[in-house]
Amino acid sequence: MSYKIIGDSCLDLTEDMKKDSRFQMIPLTLQVDDTQVIDDDTFDQAKFLKMVKASPNCPKTACPSPETFKKAYECPEEDIYVITLSSHLSGTYNSAVLAKRLYEETHGPKNIKVIDSWSASAGELNIALYIAELCESGMDFEQVCQKAETFKEEMKTYFVLESLDTLRKNGRLTGLQAFFATTLNIKPVMGAIEGVIIKEDQARGTHKALAKMCDYAKKNIKNPEEKRAVIAHCNNPQGAELVREELLKRAAFKEVVVTNTAGVATVYANDGGVILAC
Repeated sequence: MSYKIIGDSCLDLTEDMKKDSRFQMIPLTLQVDDTQVIDDDTFDQAKFLKMVKASPNCPKTACPSPETFKKAYECPEEDIYVITLSSHLSGTYNSAVLAKRLYEETHGPKNIKVIDSWSASAGELNIALYIAELCESGMDFEQVCQKAETFKEEMKTYFVLESLDTLRKNGRLTGLQAFFATTLNIKPVMGAIEGVIIKEDQARGTHKALAKMCDYAKKNIKNPEEKRAVIAHCNNPQGAELVREELLKRAAFKEVVVTNTAGVATVYANDGGVILAC
């Protein structure tokens, strides 16, 4: 059966995957003050980060319309797998689900599975790579759907932020907390439970925080030799490489994939952020 994997633009594909016709991106729209940016292949990360840093306001994101997803479903592939940002962070999941209903009202039934990743960025990519493996093995649509849901539920996502500025601007940190964290160089190690962001731990300095993130990954993963770890970074290849090295010291993952963030994950991670999913 032919298949396509569709993601919103927080599915941070590697450069090689962007050239692969099995994958398609549906862009969100980003906004900084009065400037709108489409999160597609024209996204300029360096320019966007400068805009965010210069603005006193928190950047915003807008999910794609159901019609945009519906159009993507109108493809010749028989099996469609859609991976979206956590529904706790964006309305993209609801938009993709509504698009499925609209498609079926017009065209009739089709194998379309919409997955709320409970994650973002590296987590979405990890799910996409897993689904592609299952499809290439010849597994049927229902089996892939069941296994993808189980994989999502077992996967853990972590991230370390170099800057707390975005969290401060959108009210997730008080000014005092942000001040002390910046002054003392405290870096939070964040995670997620069913797509809801939580604080796992903290450390003084980025290096220690990234190492602690790897400790959490090792502690919470079973059979790492059968698993893939995915690292996404926002303008921080050195941090991503450090995480890759620290992970492999702790566990023999079958593969470690590193990618750069596009626009949506850049909004959430900010300059220097590193995201890990495994």
